[in-house]
Amino acid sequence: MFGLELRDLTKLYGAHAAADSVSLTIPHGQFVCLLGPSGCGKTTVLRMIAGLEAPNAGSILLNGREITQEPANVRRFGMVFQSLALFPHLDVGENIAYSMRLRGLDARRRAERVEELLDLVRLSGYQKRAITQLSGGQRQRVAIARALAQEPPVFLLDEPFSALDAKLREEMQVELRLLQQRLKITTILVTHDQREAMSMADSIVVMGDGRVQQHDAPISIYKNPANRFVADFIGASNLLPVEVIDAATVQFGEQAFRVTGAGQALARGAATLSIRPEDILISRSGGACCNEVSGTISLVRDMGASIEVRVDCDGRQILGVVQPRDWIGASPGEIAHVGLPAAQCRVLAG
Repeated sequence: MFGLELRDLTKLYGAHAAADSVSLTIPHGQFVCLLGPSGCGKTTVLRMIAGLEAPNAGSILLNGREITQEPANVRRFGMVFQSLALFPHLDVGENIAYSMRLRGLDARRRAERVEELLDLVRLSGYQKRAITQLSGGQRQRVAIARALAQEPPVFLLDEPFSALDAKLREEMQVELRLLQQRLKITTILVTHDQREAMSMADSIVVMGDGRVQQHDAPISIYKNPANRFVADFIGASNLLPVEVIDAATVQFGEQAFRVTGAGQALARGAATLSIRPEDILISRSGGACCNEVSGTISLVRDMGASIEVRVDCDGRQILGVVQPRDWIGASPGEIAHVGLPAAQCRVLAG
């Protein structure tokens, strides 16, 4: 199936590579999130896709046709900026109709299309409203409608929800995802919000230092991080220094751990064992797991739906998250046994 393809896309600012040989294939109709910390290159990649930045090397293809040198207005990709960039001197309908007017559509067709789009984003009857009369969520919807007005083959969004409060942000995330599924439009969202990416995307592109660190389905990235950067950036993770003994065994301190869920085949030597807090087992007596260490509970945080527990194991803090019904009821200062199930352990380089 055709879609959007990036081949070794590179963008330099002086000697700094904001994007370094980025290659991606995004099938038609897929919702993809570019996720990473500030300065990782995700917005630079988005702007090159949009035609707002020219790459120093590499190519961009849409449905098999190269568009690298095409200007932004020829690509006609829809884009919603972080600032929204709505025109304050135009009313809602005029904002949405702006690109259609530039393309020469007659007034009757523009009015019909504006009405269709307002209905699509649940703002019917708002044509004559001033932008200053709208709430944050309503402005978001107007920006989305304006971007969709030119019927774009690709829809690009650069952290569009960052200025919204938590509740409204979540509502808009759900609305956008439902809209994207209804329209079946290829969509790329730039975000640094892990929860946003995990809950919205068909696939996530984790970026770091201008490079793609991992591109996969959200649950695959969470359960099987490709490297230490991904494991550390996506969600909470225990990253423990170990020595690789063989393909199924590592040494942690004085103990040998089984690691049947090893993420990659590594040579003997220093490595990192990664395990998610919710996979940690905490007990008073031990014996519940093949890989166990004991330690002193240093912190207990009751979060209502879950309980976070930190256990100091010979100077190494191990974080566990348990359900209230499974909690042993221990307090800071007490001894606990920490189990690391072999199937949940991932061994990463470094």
